[in-house]
Amino acid sequence: MIKLIAAFLSFFAFLPGAIAQEASSVPSLLEDLAARRDLTSLKTVIIARNGKVVAERGYRGHAPEDSTNIKSASKSIVSALVGIAIDKGLLEGPDQKIAPILKSDLPASPDPRINDITIGNLLSMQAGLGRMSGPNYGRWVSSRNWVRFALAQPFDDEPGGRMLYSTASTHLLSAILTKVSGKSTLALAREWLGPVEGFRIGAWERDPQGIYLGGNQMAMSARSLLAFGELYRNGGKTAEGRQIIPQDWIDLSWQARTNSRFSGDAYGYGWFARQIGGEDVHFAWGYGGQMLYIVPSLHLTVVMTSEESGPSARNGYRDALHGVMAEIVKAVQAS
Repeated sequence: MIKLIAAFLSFFAFLPGAIAQEASSVPSLLEDLAARRDLTSLKTVIIARNGKVVAERGYRGHAPEDSTNIKSASKSIVSALVGIAIDKGLLEGPDQKIAPILKSDLPASPDPRINDITIGNLLSMQAGLGRMSGPNYGRWVSSRNWVRFALAQPFDDEPGGRMLYSTASTHLLSAILTKVSGKSTLALAREWLGPVEGFRIGAWERDPQGIYLGGNQMAMSARSLLAFGELYRNGGKTAEGRQIIPQDWIDLSWQARTNSRFSGDAYGYGWFARQIGGEDVHFAWGYGGQMLYIVPSLHLTVVMTSEESGPSARNGYRDALHGVMAEIVKAVQAS
């Protein structure tokens, strides 16, 4: 009993020192990033552990409360809305076929395989339809009807086949949510995710039919993105314990279903995954370097926002951000 009490007291004697170490090393790390030549596009970084912000920093005149275009990181938000819609009975589940929902926008003589595409295929980028990202993005968003244009693309693979990263897939999900709910995707986001303290979507682009662009052109602050990430880290619950996203949907979303042919990273329902710093990390990624990282084992959520001027994957900048994340993980592990 005496040894047990001594160990108990020793733990609590150590705890303030550990907290102090984390409190000093992490902000110091963020301060050092300002001088890194490979990070000149970095705008903000926020680090939260156990639901508390332990460090945040803005660079070159930017601040964590500033609105920014989170680009494809918004695909993870669309995934969350799909999960909530399933929980509310508006959608049947990931195996539900999309053709009956979008029948008014199908081509006159569609490829029969269009009847095999599921909600889950769209979420995991395995619809099989030709990609409407990268070099094809411009002609897609220049079309008169983005939903019809996407559904009319020739198949590059079978539904459920290899990963074909396409913003059109998540835009089709936005159209589906709009049809089954009778409300805009933005209205659903504000209604369903509104109870999350700090969460807010600002400007958001719409297609010619008024459907909000699922998976791109969404304005949020780094703090708002952190609030969304904390919701996932906390099993879909707010800090007050209100269940917003079902826990089983988070588990399904983080389950690896395919892999990116560009990075090799695993991909689930709107979330990438890889090991960083020896820990399993789930992350949302947007063009230019808009990042939301969640490390469940360390109760850690990290947001990084960047200038939108360059493709972070091809120029090595995204790898630099992963490197920063590895440094953050190491600092937290040491504490």
